[in-house]
Amino acid sequence: MIDVHLLRDKPNAFYESAKKRFMDTGPLDRFFELDEKWRKNLKEINDLKREKNEMSLKISETVKKKGDPSEIKKNVRELNEKIDHLESEQKQIASDRDAVLKTIPNIIHESVPVCKGDENNAVVRYVGKARVFSEDLEYFRNSTPTNSKLVEVEKRPISHVDLLEKLNLIDIPRAGKVAGARFYYLKNRLVKTEMALMNYAVDFLSERGFNIVEPPYMLNYSSMDSVTDLETFKDALYKIEGEDLYLIATSEHPIGAMLKDEILEEDDLPLRIAGISPCFRREAGAHGKDTKGIFRVHQFNKIEQFIFCKPEHSWEFLEEILGNAEEFCRSLALPYRVVNICSGELSVLNAKKYDIEVWFPAQGRFREVVSASNNTDYQARSLNIRYRTKDGNKIINTLNSTEVATTRILVALAENFQEPDGSGIRIPDVLVPYTGFDFISY
Repeated sequence: MIDVHLLRDKPNAFYESAKKRFMDTGPLDRFFELDEKWRKNLKEINDLKREKNEMSLKISETVKKKGDPSEIKKNVRELNEKIDHLESEQKQIASDRDAVLKTIPNIIHESVPVCKGDENNAVVRYVGKARVFSEDLEYFRNSTPTNSKLVEVEKRPISHVDLLEKLNLIDIPRAGKVAGARFYYLKNRLVKTEMALMNYAVDFLSERGFNIVEPPYMLNYSSMDSVTDLETFKDALYKIEGEDLYLIATSEHPIGAMLKDEILEEDDLPLRIAGISPCFRREAGAHGKDTKGIFRVHQFNKIEQFIFCKPEHSWEFLEEILGNAEEFCRSLALPYRVVNICSGELSVLNAKKYDIEVWFPAQGRFREVVSASNNTDYQARSLNIRYRTKDGNKIINTLNSTEVATTRILVALAENFQEPDGSGIRIPDVLVPYTGFDFISY
């Protein structure tokens, strides 16, 4: 949620930001309409209360003088009725105003490119040496800076679905039988490789000052509604029937909600937390996209970076968490690019977001594996998380980034490190101490 005082003081900044997001400015108009009505009502309530206090004094004076205060008491009763009516009306106005306030997006950072469509995201950099099938060369070169490194291959790598099935590492049909589409069984050495990714990521972030937390896998409505834009996100969430609970779509949500309504000590900031959890997503709106395999699924494991910090440090921490995710990808020897997400593709929480997109040679495309966002004070204001200062309590800032979403990285490893004849998959050196093997074959 945005700062009401800032909205009142700098309305033009919010109108400009909404336009840059290609969003309707109607909610802003509605907010100011309700806010003006709320302030007008507040003045009238305060004036009536002042008048009531004056009448109460007159009643005391009249009684002292042995006079009849009945007419004044009648007027006080009428004032009380007016005040009660206005206060009831005021509560409804405030409720309506707050509901509109939740739909007004965060102000985007000046460095965010103003455009719509993922294809228009600004490429920040490319890292690595991609294996590119000859038919994909034009796309690759148009999608990366000039002179980006690549190795041209004459044969397209085998799709992860065919390769993993061939090596007896996944079973999609049986998962479909027991759970439906977009579920899977991981098998044999692929299970150990997933566990290796998670253990490596935990050690990686622990060495960088992150506290490791395994959160609840469910959140109640109040927490979920405070930590995310629930109206937009609800179609992606699984609701527990008959319970005030939702399965989490990312550990970002329970980690953020963990400190709801708390006041932190200034000296305790920043807080770096790595959340490790399964994620459950309905993937509504993604019908027909990535229907085969394990790239886009309803259940996957993920380790998330989350930072609580003072406002003046949040932009430094955005670069830090992005840098952590980049270093993780580089250590796995995965070729990738970083993109600055354009204004029309940001969620209402985001002031800025980077994605890391790994090159998937069998698909011949860059695909997103990491999102790193600065939500400034927007998320924390909804959660009412503050920190103590000598000048009073202030709202903290929150940031989050994927460290590893395991199924997507498993797909990336299968596509980038398969043997040319499809006989197996090489394991990146950094994972070998965790897997106990350096090659997967049938």
